[in-house]
Amino acid sequence: MIFALIGGAIGLAFALYHLALLRQQQAVHFLEKELAEDLPFLIKGGEGEHLEFKASVRWDFRQQKPNRALEAVIAKTLVGFMNHRGGSLLIGVADDGEVVGIEHDYQTLKHKDRDGFERCITDIVTTRMGVEQCALIHCVFYEVEGKDICRVIIEPSPTPVYLQDGKVSKYFLRTGNGTRELDAREAMAHVMRQ
Repeated sequence: MIFALIGGAIGLAFALYHLALLRQQQAVHFLEKELAEDLPFLIKGGEGEHLEFKASVRWDFRQQKPNRALEAVIAKTLVGFMNHRGGSLLIGVADDGEVVGIEHDYQTLKHKDRDGFERCITDIVTTRMGVEQCALIHCVFYEVEGKDICRVIIEPSPTPVYLQDGKVSKYFLRTGNGTRELDAREAMAHVMRQ
């Protein structure tokens, strides 16, 4: 009897290890696939189900000054990708594909460089989605036309991710080339299908 219990425990441990390894392999495969995409080709192809352009995180090009409210738009996009199949957010690229860079954003940060920018993205995720979601984002920086661009690669989440807006939790989903908020019924239906 004792040998059966030991054998069962070893089998269970092996199964859990195998599942963890399988999840890691899926994450590596997803990242390899995303990084294999040529950046200029991606920009030329435009926005879609797995790609979104944002000119900046904090710099408002219309008002020509910092606007921290823009961070909510970035957070919404990240959550939408996490609740779908993942994707890439190119920051420093306008909706029409024009490379505008993130240098204006650098000036709004405590550390005015790529490291400070990555910290800003991580802070947005931590405060609006929870620190556990930071493992699903990966920042990669490129120089295009003499300007810095940040590509945030977002892995799909195995569990639903909610955006904290004050005391309210909101559920967003990437649909086509946009991100939309789902009401409670739609969110429940989407979660049940996963």
